[in-house]
Amino acid sequence: MIPFNKPPYTGNEDAHVLAAMRSDKISGDGAYGYRCQQWFEKRFSCIKTLLTPSCTQALEMAAILLDIKPGDEVIMPSYTFVSTANAFVLRGATIVFVDVRPDTMNIDEKLIEAAITGRTRAIVPVHYAGVGCEMDTIMEIAGRHGLFVVEDAAQGMMSTYKGKPLGTIGHMGAFSFHETKNYTSGGEGGLLLINDPQFVNRAEIIREKGTNRSQFFRGMVDKYTWIDVGSSYLPSELQAAYLYGQLEKAEEINRARLSIWNRYYNALKPLAERGLIDLPQIPVDCVANGHMFYIKVAGLEQRSHVLETLRGNGIGAVFHYIPLHSAPAGRELGRLHGADVHTSRESERLFRLPLWLAMTPQEVDQVIQAVIDAIDVR
Repeated sequence: MIPFNKPPYTGNEDAHVLAAMRSDKISGDGAYGYRCQQWFEKRFSCIKTLLTPSCTQALEMAAILLDIKPGDEVIMPSYTFVSTANAFVLRGATIVFVDVRPDTMNIDEKLIEAAITGRTRAIVPVHYAGVGCEMDTIMEIAGRHGLFVVEDAAQGMMSTYKGKPLGTIGHMGAFSFHETKNYTSGGEGGLLLINDPQFVNRAEIIREKGTNRSQFFRGMVDKYTWIDVGSSYLPSELQAAYLYGQLEKAEEINRARLSIWNRYYNALKPLAERGLIDLPQIPVDCVANGHMFYIKVAGLEQRSHVLETLRGNGIGAVFHYIPLHSAPAGRELGRLHGADVHTSRESERLFRLPLWLAMTPQEVDQVIQAVIDAIDVR
């Protein structure tokens, strides 16, 4: 069996986790937490980064920082993970879904402006498969309408748009370090990237349960107290230590994943040239990170057949999101603006191939041959 995913592991993690276990601080914001945050701030030229227990919680922090309230509206694609919507629904927002572009499965930037109302507060582009949305257009629209932009870059670490790292273009961004992502902090984990200085101080307070505890430890106040809303958004030092072991090999991990991605693309391109499948498209302004390799077939019936065939051959291929606007909660807590031209149709065509750090060339070739055999039926 070739599973769909295996969590990334480099060998660096063990010593760091053990050192964190033996330190005098394991509850978070210890030496490893600060090392990770400094790594991100230097690498991505962010004003401030804050580790969180998950990307979901990073997005929840962003919603609190924007003071999202009942009656507010937030625009996002329907083709995304439920956390993208939940983070804002928990603050009382109505989600306004818009259609995706079929080439990248990202939000169609040309449809955003028509979805804006007097209640719109934010736009949340989702960089699907680590491929950047059309951020120049999105930021220009947001600027003209006085809206905030929160990038859901859960899949986008090490990807860029016009040379800018994903997550650093909007007012805030969020990364995921779940075990299915290119980098993990031991199963779960996340990061909030703050690119607008107005949010820095309050973000620290929200992350520390609404207290100014961080200021206290820096000697800025003589005691700390409860001064704002907040929650427990601080990850353990063990998570940070595990992640730091992977950051030390960030480039190596990125190259390895891209090598697998390119191997898939080049081997399956003849099927695409014959019109049997569609392959991922990377816009010229984007550099992707090899997070995911997906294929699109004719429709749901063929996809079901291909997935069943691959699983019968020991290949852990899977489909992806069910569009949120069609889900029970999506219908209750949001609405689709405009027509569903591409989202549902394209989602029913798409499935993903195994892609993980330790895959061998032989395993990749085995997957490729199984895909060819399942699709190229003459």
